[in-house]
Amino acid sequence: MDSESDGLDDQNLWACLVRLLSEKPEWLSAKVRFFLPATDQDCSNEASNPEVIRCQLSRLFAQGPATWKYFIYTLCFELDVPLELEVRLQNDWGQKDDSSKQLGASEESCPEPQLHHGVKRPFQSYGSSPRRKNSKKQQLELAKKYLKLLKTSAQRCHGGACHTPQTYIPPILQWSRATAPLDAQEGATIGDPDTADDTDVSIQDLFSFKAHKGPRVTVLLGKAGMGKTTLAYRLRWRWAQGQLDRFQALFLFEFRWLNMITQLPTLPQLLFDLYVSPESDPDAVFQYLEENAHQILLIFDGLDEALHADSMGTENAGSALTLFSDLCHGNLLPGCWVMTTSRPGKLPSCVPTEAAMVYMWGFDGLRVEKYVSHFFSDLLSQELALKEMRTNERLRGMCAIPALCRVTCLCLRRLLPGSSPGQSTALLPTITQLYLQMMETFSSSGTLLDTSLLDLGKVALRGLGTGKVIFFMEDISPQLMAFGAVHGLLTSFCIHPQPGHNETGFAFVHLSLQEFFAALYLMASDEVDQDTLIEYINLNSHWVLRTKSRLSLSDHLSIFLAGLASHTCHTFLCQLAQQDKTWVGSRQAAVIQVLRKLASRRLTGPKMIELYHCVAETQDLELASFIAQSLPFHLSFHNFPLTRADLAALASILKHRNNPIHLDFDGCPLEPHCPEALVGCGQVENLSFKGRKCGDAFAEALRKSLPTLGSLKTLGLTGSKITAQGVSYLMKALPLCSQLEEVSLHDNHLKDPEVLSLVKLLPCLPKLQKFNLSRNSFCMSTLLSLVKVAIMCPTVRKLQVRESDLTFFLSPITKTTTQQSGASDVLGKDSLKEGQSRSLQLRLQKCQLRVRDAEALVELFQKGPPLEELDLSGNRLEDEGCRLVAEAASQLHIVQKLDLSNNHLSQTGVTYVLKAMSTCGTLEELHISLLSNTVVLTFAQEPREQEGSCRRRVPLTSFTSPVTSELSQRSRRIRLAYCNFLAKHTEKLCEALRVSCQTHHLDHLDLSDNSLGDKGVILLTQLLPGLGPLKSLNLSRNGLSMDAVFSLVLCMSSLQWVFHLDVSLESDCIFLRGAETSRDALAGGPEFQGGAQLLELNHQYTSRSLCLQECQLEPLSLACLCTTLEKCPGPLEIQLSCKSLSDDSLKTLLQCLPQLPQLSLLQLRHTVLSPRSPFLLADVFILCPRVQKVNLRSLCDAVLHFNPNEEQEGVCCGFPGCRLSQEHMETLCCALSKCKALSQLDLTANLLDDTGLRCLLRCLPQLPISGWFDLSHNRISQEGILYLLETLPSYPHIQEVSVSLGSEQIFRMRFSKEEGTRTTLRLRECSFSPEQVSRLASSLSQAQQLTELWLTRCHLDLPQLTTLLNLVNRPSGLLGLRLEEPWVGYVSFPALMDVCAQASGCLTELSISETQRKLWLRLEFPHQEDNSEAMALRLAHCDLGIDHSILMRQSVETCARLQQLSLSHVSFNDNDGTRSRLLQNVLLSSCELKSFRLTFSQVSTESLAHLASGLGHCHHLEELDFSNNSFCEEDTELLIGALQGTCRLKRLHLSHLPLEASSLALLIRGLSRMTLLQDLCLRYNQIGDVGTQHLAAIMPRLPELRKLDLSGNRIGPAGGMQLVKSLTHLECLEEITLGNNTLGDLTALGLAQRLPPQLRVLRLPSSHLGPEGTLCLAQALEQCPHIEEVSLAENNLAGGVPCFSKRLPLLRQIDLGSCKIEDQAAKNLATNLMLCPALEKILLSWNLLGDEVAAELAQVLPQMGQLKRVDLEKNQITACGAQLLAQGLVQGSCVPVIRLWSNPIPAKVAQSLQSQEPRLDFSFFDQHPQTL
Repeated sequence: MDSESDGLDDQNLWACLVRLLSEKPEWLSAKVRFFLPATDQDCSNEASNPEVIRCQLSRLFAQGPATWKYFIYTLCFELDVPLELEVRLQNDWGQKDDSSKQLGASEESCPEPQLHHGVKRPFQSYGSSPRRKNSKKQQLELAKKYLKLLKTSAQRCHGGACHTPQTYIPPILQWSRATAPLDAQEGATIGDPDTADDTDVSIQDLFSFKAHKGPRVTVLLGKAGMGKTTLAYRLRWRWAQGQLDRFQALFLFEFRWLNMITQLPTLPQLLFDLYVSPESDPDAVFQYLEENAHQILLIFDGLDEALHADSMGTENAGSALTLFSDLCHGNLLPGCWVMTTSRPGKLPSCVPTEAAMVYMWGFDGLRVEKYVSHFFSDLLSQELALKEMRTNERLRGMCAIPALCRVTCLCLRRLLPGSSPGQSTALLPTITQLYLQMMETFSSSGTLLDTSLLDLGKVALRGLGTGKVIFFMEDISPQLMAFGAVHGLLTSFCIHPQPGHNETGFAFVHLSLQEFFAALYLMASDEVDQDTLIEYINLNSHWVLRTKSRLSLSDHLSIFLAGLASHTCHTFLCQLAQQDKTWVGSRQAAVIQVLRKLASRRLTGPKMIELYHCVAETQDLELASFIAQSLPFHLSFHNFPLTRADLAALASILKHRNNPIHLDFDGCPLEPHCPEALVGCGQVENLSFKGRKCGDAFAEALRKSLPTLGSLKTLGLTGSKITAQGVSYLMKALPLCSQLEEVSLHDNHLKDPEVLSLVKLLPCLPKLQKFNLSRNSFCMSTLLSLVKVAIMCPTVRKLQVRESDLTFFLSPITKTTTQQSGASDVLGKDSLKEGQSRSLQLRLQKCQLRVRDAEALVELFQKGPPLEELDLSGNRLEDEGCRLVAEAASQLHIVQKLDLSNNHLSQTGVTYVLKAMSTCGTLEELHISLLSNTVVLTFAQEPREQEGSCRRRVPLTSFTSPVTSELSQRSRRIRLAYCNFLAKHTEKLCEALRVSCQTHHLDHLDLSDNSLGDKGVILLTQLLPGLGPLKSLNLSRNGLSMDAVFSLVLCMSSLQWVFHLDVSLESDCIFLRGAETSRDALAGGPEFQGGAQLLELNHQYTSRSLCLQECQLEPLSLACLCTTLEKCPGPLEIQLSCKSLSDDSLKTLLQCLPQLPQLSLLQLRHTVLSPRSPFLLADVFILCPRVQKVNLRSLCDAVLHFNPNEEQEGVCCGFPGCRLSQEHMETLCCALSKCKALSQLDLTANLLDDTGLRCLLRCLPQLPISGWFDLSHNRISQEGILYLLETLPSYPHIQEVSVSLGSEQIFRMRFSKEEGTRTTLRLRECSFSPEQVSRLASSLSQAQQLTELWLTRCHLDLPQLTTLLNLVNRPSGLLGLRLEEPWVGYVSFPALMDVCAQASGCLTELSISETQRKLWLRLEFPHQEDNSEAMALRLAHCDLGIDHSILMRQSVETCARLQQLSLSHVSFNDNDGTRSRLLQNVLLSSCELKSFRLTFSQVSTESLAHLASGLGHCHHLEELDFSNNSFCEEDTELLIGALQGTCRLKRLHLSHLPLEASSLALLIRGLSRMTLLQDLCLRYNQIGDVGTQHLAAIMPRLPELRKLDLSGNRIGPAGGMQLVKSLTHLECLEEITLGNNTLGDLTALGLAQRLPPQLRVLRLPSSHLGPEGTLCLAQALEQCPHIEEVSLAENNLAGGVPCFSKRLPLLRQIDLGSCKIEDQAAKNLATNLMLCPALEKILLSWNLLGDEVAAELAQVLPQMGQLKRVDLEKNQITACGAQLLAQGLVQGSCVPVIRLWSNPIPAKVAQSLQSQEPRLDFSFFDQHPQTL
């Protein structure tokens, strides 16, 4: 020491200090290692030597005042220092910030301490100057010295060469390829692809893998606390002990202090200046290291901390990472070994893609017990600790993390003495509790200072916030530093920021401890408010493959905060924070609330796991239950590592769940023993593991947990690496899981023995339904064994094998099956007997089966049960193998299908298969195509099997109908398409077909896509009789011409079974079909999958048809065709289609028509005709009198309909869109005039215009027309309309004219057979000028037969209407005018009356609807003036007033003859009462008024008084309607009071009135005097049962009543029965409407007994009727022959529909909508409808009707000539049923529309059907509105 030591107060102080510490040498050595971590410690046994003590003190003092001050503070705090000495030490060194004193010893006695071998020299740049030329021997000597020095340094770091560290328990290590660099694409593979996953790795194996020429890099991945750093130091210790002799040198670096390097070093500087420096010539030593790089190992600990430092922006943080990257990629020290450790997650791009990844999983149960055994030295403590571990599952789970295992042992060592069994571990339920106990353990005095804990927590939180894990002197106060050192909370080490400079750094002993102290500070410090605390509670996501580079240091902060929120920490936090319970409780509650909110979010897998950890730490049962119930039914985790502790946290949540859950772990690296954490999770229903990390150890853990999962139904272990050992574990566990329904072990690379062993489990799992062993390895012998198992095992229903796919499908074992067959003997005889009663599906696809294998399989099949399906496609059976299997098919009892496709079959093999058909009676279809290598045999079910299938489903062919179904008899179909048959093969082919079908009839033969040609087909037609009566023959795509077609046409005459011949030469499609086969059934298109099962609707006749398309039709060909068809039986339909047809060809065709008396229909579709064709077709009525209808559309589509006889009752002719103009009219009319009677003429969409109309009207008298004449879309204007009106008197047969000049362009005239009929003119959107209005009025005056004029939106304003009414004047007669214009809605009532007053005729009827904007008036001509006396008498009763006297007088005069007045949607709420007084005067002046209607109007009380006054003078009233007005109760009484004198009423409507008791009584009194009443409507007046009973009492006084409507009146059975009884007195009653009441079946039964025989209408919708009442009413209706309408909608008719046994000849409408009618209940619907020939509407919407009812309706549609609408909306009719309805329409039905909206028919199918038959309506809105 120098002279400064002389300044001490007492020279003996140093000697006292040395003497004190000589008694505590171990304590001093520990503190020297703490404060001087870089100082080498010798292994001398003379540690208590005073000189050694003096030397150690000198080193501490040389570190500077701060270090010496911390040491003195720690000395006084921890040791029992005499008070006098403590005072002197504190005074001299403990309180001063600076010290210039030194110890009193000479420099020689205590040399300068060497902190590190690399910092005693100034900084130099190795390798920058030329190397000296050294001899090899010198280089080796220098290298040996350096390596010895390096090893000695490593030994000193571990306590010296003689020091043996604590026994090391290696954790579980496992190879992995799951982590990719940041810059790599997601899913990239890391490591050698030949390296197997899931291999347990020992420490030696870390460096034994075979690396390529690239760098040898090992990445050790493990979560915090797994022991990565411990393993790194263990490797250095083993190397220092000579146990890693493959490496000459080992360098260990930690990124946490490498990050502190402020200047980028070179590799020599890193190795020599910052590690261990050679004694001399470092260049030579480095050269030696480079030359022997393959024996150099560099370990970099904490790669994730380098990433974090980089992301936090630490100065020069990337320098160490850059150096590491160069080493990894071989840029530095090429060939060396590099090892790094990191937490799983994000790795930098510098990690090579071929780096070996090793996962560190911590401890399993055996390792935990081994660690505990070595930790406790005495046997008693060891046994107690092991007992605690074995009895506490939670504690044992925490010990799977090595760091926690050590902490647990420290806590148990403190807790075990004096504790009863189980009590000590009860104090360690969570990790947080464990850390709290650990602090107590570290404390030598047993107490911890609260303020020191909070201060240390503040430092920890500040470090986490700034990414700081290393602290320096300036970061921590001396007292706090001493506190951390005393309690073992901090550790120290030497930091070298740059060469030549070193600092002492401090860190928490573990990063999780820093997080724990940060959590303590957050929870207990009053400096942290509650909002700040909440901000720190978040969940981290550690995905394995993500590009986000930042790693968080606070992995466990949220978990510790949650743990401190536990109720068990409440007292501790109160003491630590020195706060009351409320303050602490609110912070704990805030944490719990945040966790509850997090649980309601959609979290990723890692965040969910962290949340479960947090919840487990809280020990809050309510929170755990809340989270457990909020878990999704399917819980999936993907692509992130999971430990046993993670699954234990998940299991702790699941224990609080009530409902089952599905767990799926896909691609997650799993700790081998993590399934043990799921023991006892009874809520798991589906458990699936997918990943290469699961091996035998994983299977062993599954063996322990599976039997405890009582609800488990599905187990999946796929993509693993289990071997025979793992399979043996599963073999022991699976039989204990009797509830399993599905097991999947695919993609596990199992071998043959393992596969065979596993299938032995099939009988042991009674509920198993699926067993998947796909993508495993098995040979042919194993395959045959598996087939044998499938055949013999009674529960197997299907075995599916395709290449490497292997799956068993099973049926659960019943009790009977279990008793009959032993569960242990899969191949036993009992199982064979049981198997005979079952069916089996075998699919052995692409299994490389050959002929010899086929023989073995056939032998096995013959011993087994019936095969539902046998699929041997994709094998190598060839001809011989296919023959063998086909011949055995009859013995194998195949139920459905035999598939031999893709087995290299040749044409010879085709003949083999055809011959084999003769022995197989159940074969239904054979399909062979050599082009697509298809060979499929389809079989029909045996009768016994058909019975069973019929119980399951009812096919369409089971419909009750007189029509024969195509499938009513078993049919056989042979398809030999694409087999390359030529004409020369025809005879042999027919012979083979004849032989194969000797015992079983052939129905359908398909020879399409061959090469038969004309020669082959002509020969085939000669041989067809030998094949028997077929149902169809397909010869498409065989290269045919017209010669072959003519030979096929002859077949329609020579072969009785040929009913339909369809030929399309251009597309080469040719079909011959029988009477019961539709073309859709042959095509089997995708639109109608059930096409082959559709019924062919032939009703009472069977029509033959010839469809010839895409052919060139010359006159000679047509003549030959007609001659060939002369002998063809009828009825016959011909459809021809070609590009164009000349006039000569058309003439020839028309001239040949008389030769075909059997012809019923001739169509020319998509065939272009000449402009002369309309005139040729118009003459056809003379050429062939049987022609009934001719229609030519757009000169390309022509249809001719024929009558069976030659009588012409009225022909129809149409030439729409044929470009006819004025010059064609005379010629056309001349041709049509030769007809006897023309019932319809259609000339729409031509070029007539007004001129053509004039010409046509001139020729009109020649035409014998008596129906509709349609001239729409001919550009006719107002001039044409006026010309028609001017000439209208010349055409007495015109009955109706409808014209619309808007977008519809309608112009139709209807003619009557009789002259002098009344004419109606309807004009829509026809705007007339003032001049044209005058012409219109003049024409109306002259056309006496015109009785009604409709003007709809014709832009006729009020002045024009006034002019029109004033100008129209006739000598006599009536004229009605119906006007619909927008201005009618807002013009006043007086204004309209003023217009009416200007009319030339007398007003007899007036109807106004303001809302509907309609005006109706009827004028009587001539206008008759009343005499002055009558006029004066009427005016005397009127209130003319002053201002409106002229209007009143005119109204009185105009309404003198008024008989009917109707006002709808008119308001009488005017303030001055003008309208109401005007109405009153009108009523007073209308002495002949018989009908008055006021509906949907607003009437004030004052106006109603005027109205009642006026009605009181109308003594001739016969009809009153006050429905749907807004009246109050007083108004109602006033109105009903005014009715008391109207005794002549015949019709009274009072719907929607507030009829209370008083007004109802008044009404009934008035009704009792209306003895002439015929129509009474009281809808929706809520009169109830009481009111109904009063009404029923007066019914006998209404003998003339014909219509009664009491709908919506809340009438129940009581009122209903009284009403029904009163009906017996109404002998004239014709209509009964009682809907929307709760009548019930009782009322229905009573009504059925009293239905009047003259009844025409019965409406009972929504009347709560059941099947009993409905059926009874239906029977009663048979006694009502005049019934026209029946409505039973919205009742419950599920038990059946109304059934009629007698004809109802007048029934026009039946409504059964929304009655819950099903197919079975509606079976006899068609039969009932046939008894109603006059039906116009059938409403069956919103029921449950299906295809059966559709088939029934399709049969009767052609026979119902009056039907106008069928409503089948919202039912269950499929595409098959819709196709049936379309066929019914085609057969001749005249139904305009069938509604099929909202049936289960795909949109594309509906569109296709509607294009074929437009009358099918699938739209929401009705597309078929009423015509104009």
